[in-house]
Amino acid sequence: MPKRLFIGLELPSATRLMLAALDPKISGLRWLPEDQLHLTMSFLGQVEAEQEAKLRTALAGVRVPPFFLPIQGVGAFGGARPAIVWAGVGKGHPHLFALHKRIQDAVFQSGFEPDLRPFHPHITLARAKDLPRQTLRPFLHRHEKTEFDLCPVTGFVLFSSALSPEGATHTVEFRREF
Repeated sequence: MPKRLFIGLELPSATRLMLAALDPKISGLRWLPEDQLHLTMSFLGQVEAEQEAKLRTALAGVRVPPFFLPIQGVGAFGGARPAIVWAGVGKGHPHLFALHKRIQDAVFQSGFEPDLRPFHPHITLARAKDLPRQTLRPFLHRHEKTEFDLCPVTGFVLFSSALSPEGATHTVEFRREF
């Protein structure tokens, strides 16, 4: 039976709690629970067991030196009616982009189609439904330059994601420490 998979960076518990506590309680904005907060490196979709095994083997060889990732600022994707509110990583860290490239290489090596979209690292905080940007503007402005944390990155995780009406449940399938 296929699993819905993605590769991401786990965040320390204190960072997730801090980000979850930002919820401005705006109608039409569904804030994600703290246990779902992560930084997606690659979304794979539905994956059969045989291909998952190949992927795990390829991911086991991915390495970069451990690094610290700044979590800073908030923003929104989606023009006049944003769909996503996110926390950013400032300019990131060069190792973050090297890690993304190595993960994408492993994904491609495992038989997946390459993701050719530009990498915009972020942590999805909330999903908006029919919410005008002007309603979000005070929240976004208040936190656009906030420095939330400096997170150690010492590995990454292959997650499965089971969707339900209450939201997604993420399960660690494979963990790679550097």
